[in-house]
Amino acid sequence: MGRIIALDYGNKRTGIAVTDELQMIAQPLITVPTHELLDFIIGYIRKEPVDCIVVGEPRTMNNMESNTVKYIEPFIRKLTKVLPGIKVLRMDERFTSRMALRAILESGKGKKARQDKSLVDKVSAALILQSFLDQKSNFISKK
Repeated sequence: MGRIIALDYGNKRTGIAVTDELQMIAQPLITVPTHELLDFIIGYIRKEPVDCIVVGEPRTMNNMESNTVKYIEPFIRKLTKVLPGIKVLRMDERFTSRMALRAILESGKGKKARQDKSLVDKVSAALILQSFLDQKSNFISKK
């Protein structure tokens, strides 16, 4: 069984989280500059088996796509073209940044850590991934 990768895609940087080999636990991995994201994913897949990539899908409060989708769509098309054997799915990412900030605060991290946007991005990716894992059986059966 391969890992699942989750992406909190941003214009400047992207937070990345992965599961363990049994696909039970989501953990923050790294934040990379978005222009290096595809190369990072390809390199990661060369080292670790990956079954699926979950991309956070920004939605508005009324469940409409946000403006950020126009940046994510071309990346997803490129990703599926370069890695045709790996399933790419989307997961609602509403509130993950706020939840990540709260989780970082509750973990006892200092002010400097809470202001580290790269930390927030990779924790957000882990929250997206954990939400996916929690809903995985329903999510995959609907696709």
